[in-house]
Order: sequence, then C-alpha cells, then structure tokens
Amino acid sequence: MTPSPVVKSFWDEPTGSWQYVFHDPRTLKGAIVDPVLDFDPLAAATRTHNADAIIAYVREAGIEITHILDTHPHADHFSAAPYIKSKIGGTTAIGEHVTKVQKLWQDIYNLPDLPTDGAQWDVLYADGDAFLVGDIPVQVIFSPGHTLASITYVAGDAAFVHDTFMMPDSGTSRADFPGGSSADLYESLMRILSLPDETRLYVGHDYAPDGREAQCCATVAEHKARNIHLKGAPTEAEYRAVRDERDATLPLPKLMLAALQVNIRGGRLPEAEENGRSYLKIPLNHFEPR
Repeated sequence: MTPSPVVKSFWDEPTGSWQYVFHDPRTLKGAIVDPVLDFDPLAAATRTHNADAIIAYVREAGIEITHILDTHPHADHFSAAPYIKSKIGGTTAIGEHVTKVQKLWQDIYNLPDLPTDGAQWDVLYADGDAFLVGDIPVQVIFSPGHTLASITYVAGDAAFVHDTFMMPDSGTSRADFPGGSSADLYESLMRILSLPDETRLYVGHDYAPDGREAQCCATVAEHKARNIHLKGAPTEAEYRAVRDERDATLPLPKLMLAALQVNIRGGRLPEAEENGRSYLKIPLNHFEPR
C-alpha cells in the first residue's frame, strides 16, 4: 500500500500561490514545499506573515521539519526557505538544473559575482533521486517546461507538481519564461500523468476562475478526465499549439523581475550595501512589452 502523507495547504491570495506542509503521521516528521516570503511591491517591503503561519502550524502540530523544498526559482513570489530554516531548521533543496537558471538570470541582471553553482541550497536533487520524510518515500521527477529547473516531489500518494498543472478548469502552466519550453512541458505533464490514477496532484497556483474558491488538489484521474488542456489525450503538436497561442497573450508576472533576483539566491535578498540597505535591480528594455 502506498504511504499517504498528511498535507496541509496554505494560500497566498496576493500571488495566487499555494504552499504546503506534508508529514508522516507516524513519526511526525515533515517537509515544507514552496513557502512564500511576503513582498509589497509598492513599498518594496518584505514581511513574514505566510512563513510565520506555517511555522505556527508546524509547532502546534508537533511536526519536526526535515526538509524545506523549492520546486523551482519562482517568478511570482519570493521564497521564504532561508527564513524558515533560521527559525525551525530543515535541509533546503531544489533541482540541480537551478544552476542553468542562475546563469541565465545572472546575465539578465548583470550579476558577475553571483555564485551559479547552486550552493545557496543544502541539496540539489537530480531526476530519480529519492529520500525519506519519516517513513514517507519521496521521489524526485525532473519536470521542466515552465522553467529549466522545475522538479516534482512525489511523496507517497501525493505529488507536488508546482507550475506544471493548474487545476483542471484552468489547464496547465505557461511555458514562455526565459528557458521555458512547451515541448518540455508536454513531456513533463505526460510523465506526471503516468503516476497512479489516485495520486493527489498539488498545484503551485490557482487563480480561481469564474469566482470559485481557490483550490489546490485534483487526482491524476481527474486531470485525465477534466483538464481543459489535456482531456481527450491531445498530441504534443495539438497541446503546444494551444499552449503557445495562450502564452503569447499573457503579460509577464508583476513580480518576476523582483522575484527572480531573490530566488536565484535561494530566497536571500541582495547583499546590503554600505548603508545597510538591500537594493533590487530592474533590467530596462530587456523584455518586450505585452
């Protein structure tokens, strides 16, 4: 029988992001997936409300956090992994191809001194790697397309699929960021859909279309039957035509140029300057307006 972790979801409405804590009910060992560091773009101010809510839940439930897992360097929010580690410990991790994302954005931001070896995380996972959270086996699936570095964590009968799938009524995630590929995304989606039908897929975002409440989970079987981009088993060419046409109409995420320079540092703000203050860089005229 496939082990089944307890999953607690946390919703960040300003960015439409889902964050997760999953744990082994026997050992009470757990992991945090994609925690959000709050950022007010008008004030350029960071806060820790989301992370503190996760920490409070973990402490109240008596969960020992062994891992803090990023699925990829996010374009729509800052990662709170370093902050949470400083409060409750845990091994920080991301996929090994993050080094490619670091090199790509190092050039965009002109950050010649940025380390691009992934040393900002404790562990870099490769496709097929496995580890335990308590008695729950976790397998890593390299799942690029949305970014060069995206990975999925399959923890027992739960899979944290980040920005590959959306909820079935929203389809799938965009693939037009630097390093993105609708062809790679299609392959990643098909690989995830090969998991057992009862596998719970926990998504990274939901924008609650038609005014419904935000949702975070649907099974593989439900995506096969109802996902608006995947039902009817489209070919790669058919899927890519729909995905690429849709992506061409989408504006860049509002926080992308702020978030990536933090997230390629593992969720750390740029090093403070001589006045003790950190500064974000914005690359002017690198991207075409949409």
